[in-house]
Amino acid sequence: MYRIQALSCLMLAVLLFSSCGTNSAVNIYSVEEDVQLGQTFLEQIQSSPQEYIILDKTEHPELYGRIRGMVDTIVNSGAVRNRDVFPWELRILHDDSVLNAFCTPGGYLYVYTGLIRFLDSEDQLAGVLGHEIAHADLRHGTEQLTKQFGIGLLVQYVAGESAVLGNIAESIIGLAFSRSDETEADRMSVTYLSKTPYDPRGVSRFFEKMQAKGETMGSLVFLSTHPNPENRVADIHATWRSMGKPEGRSDTAAYEAIKALLP
Repeated sequence: MYRIQALSCLMLAVLLFSSCGTNSAVNIYSVEEDVQLGQTFLEQIQSSPQEYIILDKTEHPELYGRIRGMVDTIVNSGAVRNRDVFPWELRILHDDSVLNAFCTPGGYLYVYTGLIRFLDSEDQLAGVLGHEIAHADLRHGTEQLTKQFGIGLLVQYVAGESAVLGNIAESIIGLAFSRSDETEADRMSVTYLSKTPYDPRGVSRFFEKMQAKGETMGSLVFLSTHPNPENRVADIHATWRSMGKPEGRSDTAAYEAIKALLP
């Protein structure tokens, strides 16, 4: 029954895809397939423990608890549209040389220890988390996969070639978002955090620190998958002002306590 429904959706998607320009935000994947892609990607990185070292939740319960609390605060802000649809699972990847975080389709969130060490306050990390949650919530990943693969691979999947889902999931780690996706995710981070105790401008402070550090930052995978257009910080502040300059905390002391929990 599911594949019959999927085929019907696919036929509609073909009509939409053929009638829209390549710059249109077309998404031929269902929200259920977003979750499936995220789960498949998780299975793939779990099968590569030497490349992706996932900190064990049972060995680092307080670290996970603190960052999990930040994720829950954002997801439960009332502005996340897929709050009850996606699982919003968290994994912390142990690599201090990588300053990155990403959220796959379906709401599977990954944060590198290198990024946690690099930041200075709770609002900065919350801002980055909000940005990544927005990419998943607004389904930017599967929109980009639609542009990259078109309908070809989804036709194979609907036809019963389930291994195709794994092939698509392999492309997630290097998926580059468009300038409009980045702007939308930045602005949504401000929106999410404006409904939490955190300063809504947190993500702009992350970018400001990146700019200040320049070439001394090490392996910043974030910039390879998140294009950094000019005036990004200014746009975030303009969004904040347009919302009435909502206040929130920064809290460096609480964040130092989080960093002290890192292995």
